[in-house]
Amino acid sequence: MSAGHLQEQLPPGLLLAYYGDDFTGSTDAMEVMTAAGLSTVLFLRTPDAAMLKRFPDARCIGIAGSSRGRSPQWMEQHLPAAFDTLAALKPPLLQYKVCSTFDSSADTGSIGRAVDIGVRHMPGRWSPMVVGAPRLKRYQLFGNLFAAVDGMGHRLDRHPTMSRHPVTPMDEADLRRHLGRQTNRRIELIDMVQLRDGAPGAHQRLADLVASRDEPPPVVLIDVLDEETLREAGRLVWSNPGAFSASSSGLQYALAAYWRSRGWIPAAPSLPTAGSVPVIAAVSGSCSPVSAAQINWARRHGFATERMDLPAVLDATTREDELQRLHNLAIEAIDAGRSPLVFSAEGPDDPSVIAFDDIAAGAGMPRADAARHVGIALAEVMRRILQARPVPRIAIAGGDSSGEVASALDIVALSVCAGLAPGAPLCRAWSDQPHRDGLELVLKGGQVGAISFYGDVLEGRAAA
Repeated sequence: MSAGHLQEQLPPGLLLAYYGDDFTGSTDAMEVMTAAGLSTVLFLRTPDAAMLKRFPDARCIGIAGSSRGRSPQWMEQHLPAAFDTLAALKPPLLQYKVCSTFDSSADTGSIGRAVDIGVRHMPGRWSPMVVGAPRLKRYQLFGNLFAAVDGMGHRLDRHPTMSRHPVTPMDEADLRRHLGRQTNRRIELIDMVQLRDGAPGAHQRLADLVASRDEPPPVVLIDVLDEETLREAGRLVWSNPGAFSASSSGLQYALAAYWRSRGWIPAAPSLPTAGSVPVIAAVSGSCSPVSAAQINWARRHGFATERMDLPAVLDATTREDELQRLHNLAIEAIDAGRSPLVFSAEGPDDPSVIAFDDIAAGAGMPRADAARHVGIALAEVMRRILQARPVPRIAIAGGDSSGEVASALDIVALSVCAGLAPGAPLCRAWSDQPHRDGLELVLKGGQVGAISFYGDVLEGRAAA
């Protein structure tokens, strides 16, 4: 497939395979493809042949991972097997799905290290990178990443959350510079001017960038600012297959925009709507201001919100008492017709966030281990709630928390069943356990959703 030889339709079979660096981002990517009319399944662990056989019509297959919070050493140990499995399916494109705010550093969630590992698994001579996603209010302009919050755009190094992220604060918006701290690979850019000059110009620029076959495949960032540049980014990637791409769901949006322009998929993306349920159960491990506002909204609108005592849950002598306390309060709420919401923090200025290093030290744990134990505790609270009451729908906020909770519930795979907030669809759980199979759940990143998010999940309201 090349710029001079365009298809007349999408080929049969698999179109894209991806590994998500966290669970919320993995469902975000699944939502885009499903809304485009392409059957998509997300596995919560590396699938074997029997698991794959359950979804013979899938056009896109993903694996939800946890590498966003992991070290480069962890990546070297765990990513090759996942990439091997996905590459063996012979997809035209293999993606390492990253967050659209590019959460990463040289020591934690290194996107550069993932690229260095991943390009070994595909034959392409370049590694395209599409990060901008206008529907998620993420924009890349001349290699710099911007994100809008409450209707106002911010360069990412001045973003109210990402510039203060507790693990991977963003102090550089130029993704070439930021990524350059994580890999020695050549990093190039096809910018919005070149894209708007039309496909031939962008293709010539790409041809010039990959002319030397003696060098390792370069990373090529592609600007995305609006629908035109989104479509042209999709054209460029799809016309040069065989690539490994570390990209946000901007890649899925770009491919869908191009395929739609060719008439290969429905003219407008769409997802079913969900009905309301009597109650939901929710847990939140996010410390973003967006999540804080959503918790406060839930509190003011009848949800039973309860803070997890972090020192208690990190102390082996008091952990069980704290888990039982939270479980009892949640069950009392459900029996009274109220939806419980258990949270570990309420915004970046929460005392538990500010003092978390001291809390972790008091528990005798490194910060990363303590954070993981908080996620495991939230997962255990949710597991106990579902064990005691057959709640039909649950919500989990926070990328790491979502991974811990979903992994604790005996879920094999997810598929999208309805739209809610952009980037956080309502999913159907596939499980070998009858009491889990068919459970509805939504996994939400910290920056995602309206202030009424938990009410939207309860009522099944999709964003306009």
